[in-house]
Amino acid sequence: MKLEGIHHITAITGDAARNVDFYTRVMGLRMVKKTVNQDQPSVYHLFYADEQGSPGADITFFEFPGAASGRAGAGMVHRIVWRVASQEALDFWSGRLAAEASDVERDENSLRFSDPEGLGHELRVVDVPDKPLIADHPDVPRELALQGFHGARAYASDPGASAGLLDALGFEGQDGRYELRGNERGGLWTYDEPPAQPGQESAGTVHHIAWASQMDDLDAWRQRAIEGGARPTELIDRFWFRSIYFREPSGVLFEIATLGPGFDADEDPEHLGEKLVLPPRFEPMREQIEAVLTPISNPRSSS
Repeated sequence: MKLEGIHHITAITGDAARNVDFYTRVMGLRMVKKTVNQDQPSVYHLFYADEQGSPGADITFFEFPGAASGRAGAGMVHRIVWRVASQEALDFWSGRLAAEASDVERDENSLRFSDPEGLGHELRVVDVPDKPLIADHPDVPRELALQGFHGARAYASDPGASAGLLDALGFEGQDGRYELRGNERGGLWTYDEPPAQPGQESAGTVHHIAWASQMDDLDAWRQRAIEGGARPTELIDRFWFRSIYFREPSGVLFEIATLGPGFDADEDPEHLGEKLVLPPRFEPMREQIEAVLTPISNPRSSS
């Protein structure tokens, strides 16, 4: 039993329209689901990924309209690392992001930048056996496109405190640097020394990181988490996947989520994310929910 790398990473935005523009138009991702936060259905939950909406390429956002800028601190993810195929890809993204992002910084094998709300990203040239997870975009050649997550970096004052739990979950490594590799995908998990200022969860910060489980293994992963010292939730049905949540000892909110059923459970794969989709239990509330959401459209929508 192995976790299959990162399933998704969820962050916070204060401006859904700007968020859609940046992650679809600039980053070249596909909006694969427009829905609501199932724990607070008055706010959006927006999902961007590759063409199929695959776990491993899925960055998601809760919109809290007008939320002030946050900052990452101890116990929070501060950088999302993506894969690209070549130096030519870094050259392409360096030029493309120059006028669209902030803090753009290039070195030999990576490009670091922040989105318009300050969320940290890194594009890294890597050579891994994993299938590239690519979205189609008219302005982003496939050979230069993002290829899914490579890892994430978090701040931790005492990363050693997390070692026992990470070992129970199958992470391999030491000294704050770990790899999680399953049969199909893998990724890196790294702790860095935190800044002096405490973190503040708000726009431009990561809410949680989810790791991918095979469909039938979630109960067993819950038991593994307990054995590693965590206090996971009961299994939660998110309709497109099932999951558990718990905080690891350094403070980061972890989720373990199943690889299915997937985003095509209730939408035609050709039209993912074009309409507001609600899990069945929220359908009776559709009129009230739509009345409070910011009007946004998927750039691919044919409507």
